[in-house]
Amino acid sequence: MLILAALQMLPTDCYEAARVDGVHPLKVFFKVTLPLIKPALMVAVIFRLLDALRIFDLIYVLTANSKDTMSMSVYARQQLVDFQAVGYGSAASTLLFLTVALCTVLYISFSRLRFDTN
Repeated sequence: MLILAALQMLPTDCYEAARVDGVHPLKVFFKVTLPLIKPALMVAVIFRLLDALRIFDLIYVLTANSKDTMSMSVYARQQLVDFQAVGYGSAASTLLFLTVALCTVLYISFSRLRFDTN
């Protein structure tokens, strides 16, 4: 939805100018469209990454709390609620938060790098 909204907000004059100049549509996509939707694309990828790292309910419900398919969120909940190990559960939750924060910072910093292909 975020990417669709970004695509709908693109200015049409850039595409008209590219069509008049005879630029190939694939080149228009990589040189015009992709740079213009990059912020929305970054937000969408970060949201998906955060959802993938913090997944709890789907794994917990579908696998009947199996040890073979335990995510970090399920582990933290198990330590906090089932075993009453507040220290381990809090440490696991903090580690999950730091992992999510590190992944987000790394993604944002790597997306700002410009790779020159001369």
